[in-house]
Amino acid sequence: MSIDLESLAALDAVVRHGGFGRAAQHLRKVQSAVSYQVRKLEEQLGLALLDREGYRVRLTPAGETLLAEGRRLLGNAARFEALARQFTDGWEPRLLLVADGILSLDAVLSALKTLADEHVPTRVQVKIEFMFGVQYRFEKEQADLMIVKDYEPDRQLHAEPLPEIECVLCTSPDHPLAAVGEVDLALLHEHVELTVQDSSDRGDDRHMFGGDRVYYLSGFSAKQQALHMGLGYGWMPLYMVADELARGALVEVRYRGGSRYRFTPMLVQRLNKPLGRAGRRLAELLRLGVRVRMEGMGAR
Repeated sequence: MSIDLESLAALDAVVRHGGFGRAAQHLRKVQSAVSYQVRKLEEQLGLALLDREGYRVRLTPAGETLLAEGRRLLGNAARFEALARQFTDGWEPRLLLVADGILSLDAVLSALKTLADEHVPTRVQVKIEFMFGVQYRFEKEQADLMIVKDYEPDRQLHAEPLPEIECVLCTSPDHPLAAVGEVDLALLHEHVELTVQDSSDRGDDRHMFGGDRVYYLSGFSAKQQALHMGLGYGWMPLYMVADELARGALVEVRYRGGSRYRFTPMLVQRLNKPLGRAGRRLAELLRLGVRVRMEGMGAR
């Protein structure tokens, strides 16, 4: 029996994207073509792989087992194609980087400019996410690289540490918390906590304080603006607010449990999908750029 990888990819897309319509958009095909490919695979195997009776299609028990093995076949095929590209000209047609928005984008933008100046033909996309949403987006869209704060180890991934980043709990000098010498958890819960929202279903940042009054913002620039307006308190990367803390435009909240913490971002790539020339060059530029910029901002 010869398995059609294109039909297998269609089934995978239907499951990953929650339906035939979205799968068709992702695959850039008409919906009828995707539906036909899945039907053809079912007929070829003599098995129903999808249960189409409910509001949303879902895998049958046989479909779950076969798709798990099928994804390994697709992964091997992707690795084969990636290796073949390296034996030709080595340039990938597409490269996707997912980066955590808590990091300075200067290094990423500088790397992209260098690739453009070097006339690299690869189409590079950068998507910004936050917290658990970074790895969620990396897996969902099968991205090539990610720079992630909350990394969950995986045997199929290779991760290397980047310079540490320090975060500080801060607020406006006009906020009530600014006038308190030492703040406990109960007092924090009386005020609005500011945070950023990710696109995963994992829940909140583990550094949140668990109060009922939380404002979820679109990114750290919006969060910084909200802090200046006195809307609440929240964690900020020190490199973004060091000057403001120094001149008193923001103040550190002296939380009894600790008003600072450090984390080590990770640069991650796939082991089963080797990077081509553009990916290797981008990773090299990111390593250098992040290290130079973060060390220049006082990160260790």
